[in-house]
Amino acid sequence: MNKMFEEAVIELNERMLRAHFPLSYHRGFIQISNDATVAAIVEKPFWALVSAPLWENVAIDMARAVDLRDNNKRDASLYASKALESTLKIISDKKGWTTGHEVGPVNYVNNLVSKNNGRFIEVWEQESLHKLFSDARSPFGHGPGTAPMPSMTPQQASWAIEVSMSWIKSLINRL
Repeated sequence: MNKMFEEAVIELNERMLRAHFPLSYHRGFIQISNDATVAAIVEKPFWALVSAPLWENVAIDMARAVDLRDNNKRDASLYASKALESTLKIISDKKGWTTGHEVGPVNYVNNLVSKNNGRFIEVWEQESLHKLFSDARSPFGHGPGTAPMPSMTPQQASWAIEVSMSWIKSLINRL
């Protein structure tokens, strides 16, 4: 029954793509998909990779990010980065690199770049991930106090989602 459902979803998405209808179905959500190239190279492989039970929390947070973006709501980048953080935690745990002293995504990124752990990622990748978390997540993961409420344009939210999906794909494919 699950196999038949998966085949029906594949067919539905293919029909929408061929009809130039800018939607796709993933994990119970019908989502906007305006860029056929991104859909083929980033989104479709991403959803296939995170369909395994191990990656369920990653898929849930990313589906939420896409839903927030598609409905022009805040925090799309926060949920995309939460999906990326979950990926980092899963990989660190699977590889036995988690120490229990990690307090945020930066510590998990550091686990992956550690020489002692065989450099799962390179230093330049570490720097890129640190910047992504500091600029596209931190403003949305903390209260602004008296500062203006942080926001992103729809294009920036799409970028944050697509970059997070790409990073997740890259990290999972290295396992």
